Order: sequence, then structure tokens, then C-alpha cells
Amino acid sequence: MSPKPATCPICSAPSRPESRPFCSAACRDRDLLQWLGEGYRVAGPPADDMQQKNRDEGLDSPFD
Repeated sequence: MSPKPATCPICSAPSRPESRPFCSAACRDRDLLQWLGEGYRVAGPPADDMQQKNRDEGLDSPFD
């Protein structure tokens, strides 16, 4: 029994060796843009209040 061919995680087309696990450079780039645009998130513990404050106010805020 032969293994099931790998499919692209974006469009489900058969993956190609030059852009594996994706089917093309376009799907590979779409996936990268999702990561860079925070479309994907990795679960983790909640941030503490100081980290959240720095993210909301910025390092140059008058509250620091």
C-alpha cells in the first residue's frame, strides 16, 4: 500500500517538492503573511499586566 500523497495545507492541492509542504510559492507566501499579520496564534499563558501595559502604551509612554 503506497503512502497518501501530501497535500497543501492552504488549498489542499498536491504538494510539490520545491515548495513542500505547499503546492506553490504563492501558497507558501500566503502562509507566511498569515504568520506576519498575526492571523495565526500559538496558545500560551496569559501575559502579565506589565507586558500588556508595555504593549498597549509603548515604551515611550509617559506612564513608564
